[in-house]
Amino acid sequence: MLGLDPGSRHFGWGVIRREGARLLHVAHGVVDVDDGRPLALRLVDIEAALDRVIELHGPVSASVESIFFAKDAQAAAKLGHARGVALLVCARARLEVFEYPPARVKRAVAGNGRADKGQVAQMVRVLLGLAAPPRSDAADALAAAITHLQSSRELVGKPPPRATSRRAIPADATPAQKLLHALMTGKSAKKRTMSGR
Repeated sequence: MLGLDPGSRHFGWGVIRREGARLLHVAHGVVDVDDGRPLALRLVDIEAALDRVIELHGPVSASVESIFFAKDAQAAAKLGHARGVALLVCARARLEVFEYPPARVKRAVAGNGRADKGQVAQMVRVLLGLAAPPRSDAADALAAAITHLQSSRELVGKPPPRATSRRAIPADATPAQKLLHALMTGKSAKKRTMSGR
């Protein structure tokens, strides 16, 4: 599964696979292009780099964040160009492409649709058992891939299941939700122990 985080200067990518209930990290990286070059040439560099990633790792599907409305119209346009290159490369390689809203990706990985990039990177590190958090662009790409693999048995667009209480969590909860639930219940138990002294 290939996750993509489009950008006209820094384009993140990540490859993971699933074995049973486990998500396994394969590779990740960031395509850094020279900001001083014309946009058209940067897009050519991004296309070539993505072609190499797909040729090397052979994913069969890709996950990318859907378009969101940005305050900076010029930045949004450049992002759209980079995203278009990603979709083109994937289509040419016959990869099935899945799209998820940014808030959905953050919620699936960090349990919060408003999580910042640092929180996403840390949760990606935990979920994939990495030694250190990836660069934010690569972390966002891996998060997109994780979102799809966690959601592949659900309807696209349906929010992940939520715990009905702190002590109960659905059996089909995502790994991120299970981890957050364990942390929360652990804190609650610690507070009860201290209050009983």
